[in-house]
Amino acid sequence: MKYIPSPIPLRYDYMFSASSNKSGRMQYHRVKPGVSKLRISRAEFIKAYNESSIIALNPIQLRGQQDVFQLEFYI
Repeated sequence: MKYIPSPIPLRYDYMFSASSNKSGRMQYHRVKPGVSKLRISRAEFIKAYNESSIIALNPIQLRGQQDVFQLEFYI
């Protein structure tokens, strides 16, 4: 999947990420830029994804695995 980054810096309140650890288990985080990174539940991540006004998505493809993606989104 091709991803084209924004040519201008984004102003956002929170970034949410879904990433897998070395064992393949998913971990979800809410990041306030320059302040904190908090691990959150899958339910909280899904609720934020479904109910927030998303200004940008960043799909992260794992090297050598074309079908597996990690995701960041910004609100």
